[in-house]
Amino acid sequence: MLTTIIAAVIVLGGLIFFHELGHFLVARALGMGVSTFSLGFGPKLLTWKHGKTEYALSLVPLGGYVALVGEYEDGDKTSELPDGFTPEECFSFRPAWQRLLVVAAGPVFNIILAWLLCWIMAYGWGMGLLLPHVGKVEAGSPAAVAGLLPGDTILRINGAPIQEWKEMADAINNSGGSPLQLMISRPRTAADGTVGVTNLSGVVSKDAQVLQVTVTPRLSVRKNIFREDEKAWLVGITASGNVRRVELGFFEAAREGLTQTGQLLDLTWKSIVKLVQRVIPADQVGGPIMIAQMVGQQAEQGLVGLLGLAALISINLGVLNLLPVPVLDGGQILFFLLEIIFRRPVPQVIQTWGMRFGVVLLAMLMIFATYNDIMRILRG
Repeated sequence: MLTTIIAAVIVLGGLIFFHELGHFLVARALGMGVSTFSLGFGPKLLTWKHGKTEYALSLVPLGGYVALVGEYEDGDKTSELPDGFTPEECFSFRPAWQRLLVVAAGPVFNIILAWLLCWIMAYGWGMGLLLPHVGKVEAGSPAAVAGLLPGDTILRINGAPIQEWKEMADAINNSGGSPLQLMISRPRTAADGTVGVTNLSGVVSKDAQVLQVTVTPRLSVRKNIFREDEKAWLVGITASGNVRRVELGFFEAAREGLTQTGQLLDLTWKSIVKLVQRVIPADQVGGPIMIAQMVGQQAEQGLVGLLGLAALISINLGVLNLLPVPVLDGGQILFFLLEIIFRRPVPQVIQTWGMRFGVVLLAMLMIFATYNDIMRILRG
């Protein structure tokens, strides 16, 4: 329990703090005033001042906040600006495009943080490749008809070398049903009962036999990641689960981290769409309790899993904040875009009612997510 609490505070607090750091850095880069930048919420435990900005360490260590000068001020209320700040530093006096950049910086920094975490994982732990080792062959499938057996390793398809399971799966699915020439490595059982295998580096053992087989993919129905039926060309084999770790250089890891970040962005966006389409059941929506449980579980299993989960949560935080709901960053971005297009601010009454609607919507969503968390715990 203590591990879960500490890990959840560090992960969630760190992600929210990095979000606020984005707002802070872009605001300062544009010359906007920041009266307070706090690590944590609530009563201030420690404060120090650098320039015009007060930096604080607050009691509740979940994230932080940035107090932009004049963020909610009317243009005529310059007398209410904090001491030492000028109207030129006021957020509300700045052009709409500058305000848009400041607001968008938070979600963008969450995406950047996810990339940094993926980069760290790729550089520190390498890239895992699921090897093209056959774990199971379905009875009556094209693979079974061709004579493939559990333990076989796919070396080549139509002469092209195969290094990982995804390459093999893509080649089969893109075949259009045309016959494929497979070069496979098969364990050879010796007289003493020992078995030669293709090792995890993909090198064929001297005790393994290399065979050529022809397999014709069949158009079949399979489940995708969202449990939807989809048609694909398959041969009826499943992976053994063997993984090979490939060490990456510093810049190779950066590129791999970027690729993984893109995949997480795609998965997050598709998940939101599938939730709206009710493909993902509403009872799968989780709140802070479920997130804390997941963080605690990963913390107990090791650092790499915790970093991966933190990257996923950071992506979710960034994407959700970009949704056009007025109380979120995305809602403010929408208002600023409309101001840029029509050359005048969105009427204050619309902004006010939009904020109220956003607050109610988020409150309802939070209550619903927390209810799901509690019911999930009660059901065991």
